[in-house]
Amino acid sequence: MRHIISILLQNEAGALARVASMFSSRGYNIDSLSVAPTQDQAVSRLTLVTSGSEAVIEQIIKQARKLIDVVEIVDLSVVDHVECELVIVKVRLLPEQANAFIHCVRDHHAITLDGTDNTRTTQLAGTSAQIAAFIAALSQFSNVMELVRSGVAAVQIGQHVVSA
Repeated sequence: MRHIISILLQNEAGALARVASMFSSRGYNIDSLSVAPTQDQAVSRLTLVTSGSEAVIEQIIKQARKLIDVVEIVDLSVVDHVECELVIVKVRLLPEQANAFIHCVRDHHAITLDGTDNTRTTQLAGTSAQIAAFIAALSQFSNVMELVRSGVAAVQIGQHVVSA
């Protein structure tokens, strides 16, 4: 099962490496990783997506809590949360595919960033499922040349705040 893990950690050299090393040394895979400072510059929020049984995720959380840099860790998959990811896609288009591209971008609420005679670069922010649907739709009529995804950013909804 897919899990979104939110980790607050000290914003220090090597903190991210220690978390990644813990995953690697235990054979856990990280499907997506996003990290940046929070409103407190001394603390960063690391959001990662991984897969595993409840027991595996529980073990990951227990082991991560033991890392000196980890301030707080929460499995957002088991609480109400919102998530978002950014994708930037460059496609090759034939002139007769331009209308299909325009409709696809409009239907998926994407934004065109750049275009030439035969390429278009577009971005979409949304859930992983929305991004997958957009890429699939683009692939039906165009050739995807490049694709860059930001990784999932997520936060628990409501009054609860995961903080240092």
